[in-house]
Amino acid sequence: MKKIAVIGATGYVGSAVVAELASRGHQVTAFARNINKVAKADNIQAVSFDVNSADFAEQLKGFDVVVSAFKADYTSPSFRQDYLTGANAVVEAAKVAEVPYLLIVGGAGSLFVAPNVQLVDTPAFPQEIYLLADTVRVLANELVNRRDVNWAFISPPALLGATGGYSEDRTGEYRLGSEELLMNGEAPAGISVADLAIAIADDAEQQAHLFKRFTVASK
Repeated sequence: MKKIAVIGATGYVGSAVVAELASRGHQVTAFARNINKVAKADNIQAVSFDVNSADFAEQLKGFDVVVSAFKADYTSPSFRQDYLTGANAVVEAAKVAEVPYLLIVGGAGSLFVAPNVQLVDTPAFPQEIYLLADTVRVLANELVNRRDVNWAFISPPALLGATGGYSEDRTGEYRLGSEELLMNGEAPAGISVADLAIAIADDAEQQAHLFKRFTVASK
């Protein structure tokens, strides 16, 4: 059993991760803006938070793992600045708190489709989510050479859950990849959010990707 914090615990990915970790018996602290939306269980503690507060590092002390599914309001005109400010605040707080393992949930846009070509830079990438993907890619690229904070970065595949044109079915199986976009034949691969949560929980337990970026997809 580990003490695990989940940041962004009521979001699409964050809520699935909280449920998966709690089902495994871990002590889960769910950081969320609206704690009323956090799942209820004896081993889940809901904490209202602001990642930009001066004392956020104090709140992260003592955890074995911190999973960050932090996100900002994509409809806001200041989205890019809001996301990067908040995401970097999480990283710096984890550094100060000496978190043993910070697992950041990113996006598929930063995955490579060819040498030095990331998915977000391909002509077919949907323009309606370009700003989101490009912003998260900035964070991923900034982490690559850092060794002053114990980071790992997981990218879901191109298709995530029903909203990504895939499935919500929990299969309990997935395959691992590194920094390259995983494919299903000629098409981009996908995964359900439930199976993504399984992969995230597995890595939180095993801490197998320190200072690495990796991805997962359904089998």
